[in-house]
Amino acid sequence: MLVVISPAKRLDLTPAPGITPTAPDFQQDAVHLAQVAQGLSPDDLSKLMGISDKLARLNADRFKSFAADPAPEDVKPAALAFDGDTYAGLEAATLDEDALRYAQDHLRILSGLYGVLRPLDAVQPYRLEMGSKLATEKGKSLYEYWGDRLAKALNGTAAAAGTDVLVNCASQEYFGAVKPEALTLRVITPVFFEERPSGPKIVSFYAKKARGAMARFIVERRVTDPAALAEFDTGGYRYMPEHSEPDRPVFLRGEAA
Repeated sequence: MLVVISPAKRLDLTPAPGITPTAPDFQQDAVHLAQVAQGLSPDDLSKLMGISDKLARLNADRFKSFAADPAPEDVKPAALAFDGDTYAGLEAATLDEDALRYAQDHLRILSGLYGVLRPLDAVQPYRLEMGSKLATEKGKSLYEYWGDRLAKALNGTAAAAGTDVLVNCASQEYFGAVKPEALTLRVITPVFFEERPSGPKIVSFYAKKARGAMARFIVERRVTDPAALAEFDTGGYRYMPEHSEPDRPVFLRGEAA
């Protein structure tokens, strides 16, 4: 099966020796979008993404230095560069060589700037959320810019991997860029709850980390059968069949976990 996750706002830019990055499929689009963003002032970027002046200046500089053919020292494999909660669950740096190779064919990262990334695709430092209303020649948002191309790319990836099942471990913001009418795959979206005195609750931080852990589970176990997702128990989660639907498996973790 194919699994998709979101990128992260926070980046880890320390070197990753011993790994040769691959070229993103939508590199030209990334360059084009970076050029569009170059036309925005730090104040514009601050308003566009709701970020501080300091972060806006940093990312204005990043867009200005964004290269069509970056030097090796200026890029890092995507799964190692992103450093948010999902990636704390994925722990890509601890995957062995075989698992990374499998992930390269079965794991995709959705990106506002790069569209769709493989784990080892080379990314330059950037910040551009998928929900950003960055106006381009194709419309007033990145959703309009990408259109149905992300869905079609995932269809192609799934076909190459020999599957018709996609496990959605991405956020609504990012998976919303995958046009359902263009997607030919069965979509399974796991949901992760925390037990609380008032009842089960989705806690964003834990849910993001669990989605990354689920992606790792699929990669490490080479999961092909959707029924096997019920075996996921990383971090103390357990499958709740009575609350689940075929395409919406529910997992719950107790308070003591």
